[in-house]
Amino acid sequence: MVFPLGAGRRRADDGGLSTVEVVILAPVMILFILVLVGFGQLVDGRGALDGAARDAARAGSIQKDHGTAMAQARAAAEANLADVCSGPVSVVQTSQGFEPDTIFTVEVSCEVRGLAMLGLDIPTTLSSSFSSPLDPYRRTA
Repeated sequence: MVFPLGAGRRRADDGGLSTVEVVILAPVMILFILVLVGFGQLVDGRGALDGAARDAARAGSIQKDHGTAMAQARAAAEANLADVCSGPVSVVQTSQGFEPDTIFTVEVSCEVRGLAMLGLDIPTTLSSSFSSPLDPYRRTA
């Protein structure tokens, strides 16, 4: 069998082309993966914040007085968000009063780490609100 001239050889000007492609595309792919991880952190932070607001509202709604309710709501939110937030956790009651048969609503907010792990200094303060009815059988002592 006779092969045409140069059939088994590569052209000289193609040498190193795949190396150049890898050098150009590798940083772009790594950056893309890091951005995906950063946005994943934001989604995880949103879920954690929603859970913390739920736990804070429930912890406050079973207490006997307003001061204890806010202290317990703050403690519950801070415990849930200890490894999610990069700053202080804010817990604010957005409902009126603390009377029986009403709703206890809190808004929890904090600055989530998110894109800071990539070196992007973009403040990402998230907040979440949740309501819980004041338990008619709440603590009395």
